[in-house]
Amino acid sequence: MHEPARFLDLHILHPVTAANLNRDADNDPKTLSYGNATRALVSPQAWKRPIRLNVEQELGEHAVRTRMVPPLVALKLQEAQWPEDLAAYASAQIVLSAKKDGLKHNANEAYRTQAMLYLPTGVIDDLVTLCEKHRTDLEEALAAHTPKKKISPVLPTKDLATHLTSRTASINLFGRMLAELPAGHVEAAVQMAPAFSVHRSDPQPDFFTAVEDLPMGGDRGSAHLETAFLTTSLFYRFATINITDLQHNLGASTPTETLTHLVELFVRHFILSMPGGKKTSTAPHTLPDLVHYTVRDRRSVSYGAAFEQPVKAAPQGGYTIPARQAMTDYATTVSRLLGTRHLIAHGHTSTTNKPIKPLGTHHISFDDLAAACATAATTTRVGQP
Repeated sequence: MHEPARFLDLHILHPVTAANLNRDADNDPKTLSYGNATRALVSPQAWKRPIRLNVEQELGEHAVRTRMVPPLVALKLQEAQWPEDLAAYASAQIVLSAKKDGLKHNANEAYRTQAMLYLPTGVIDDLVTLCEKHRTDLEEALAAHTPKKKISPVLPTKDLATHLTSRTASINLFGRMLAELPAGHVEAAVQMAPAFSVHRSDPQPDFFTAVEDLPMGGDRGSAHLETAFLTTSLFYRFATINITDLQHNLGASTPTETLTHLVELFVRHFILSMPGGKKTSTAPHTLPDLVHYTVRDRRSVSYGAAFEQPVKAAPQGGYTIPARQAMTDYATTVSRLLGTRHLIAHGHTSTTNKPIKPLGTHHISFDDLAAACATAATTTRVGQP
């Protein structure tokens, strides 16, 4: 009998000063309508990327999304003094030998793949090594090839598939869609919701000019006039980690300590990472006001519905205090509706440094919270306190 899936839910209230963290097609801040009110929006992709890069940086284990694997292999082979035609032929084999009928590619663009591949950065060097190992086979195949004939596969499919489906910790966290190589598909353990402002937040115009420092002929005034739009927001951010799926992605033999460490890293960087949109002209490097976690079995629960009715500012101004109360009230409602049978652990920390009883254990810092929720999510079993 399988144990129920384990989820770590993360809820954040995050005030952000004037910013354009995530732009639409017109370079304006993204918005959505929720509860019949315009809200500021940040797509999950915009927040996932800095989280992923920070996790990879801390682990010293990097991955890339690219269509350029064959051209990069050809370039490295040429740098290793391979003849240009042999390097090109070898790089074509990356897509042609990967599976029956090959990966979809564009032969007129140095055999770059149609789909973006999500791979550990070291795979490029691994593929170069594979080509070097089979150089004699490649030379013979190139010599026998006639221009109008279809190129036959030369490199070993199994070895190629092993390299093209290899993983990093971030691939195990965020998943990978690779329909052409089913063994390369990785179900995402992390699900992340769009961040949205808990209150009405219309984009606000910011008119600016750029001065001509070297005017000609007595010209005066500005060389450039423009209006940018910014938003100010208290965001609700939500993500959940399917701990069971993450453990499956890592492999049954992975030590619990490794799983716990990876979850803790994700939590810390989910709390602290910021999208980079317009950062040089807005510097919106704020910290969350409130971080709350729950560890549940069977399903995760978002608190986004707590803010379907836009939060109204407190009499003295500001949305933070009423938003904290709205989230606390909703957490209480969830506990009433679901009970605590499948609630393994919950806790919080905030800028007030005051315990909020309905949100569980009070932690004094982000690091303490990250360590505690990662441990609870990965080591506490059903029925344990």
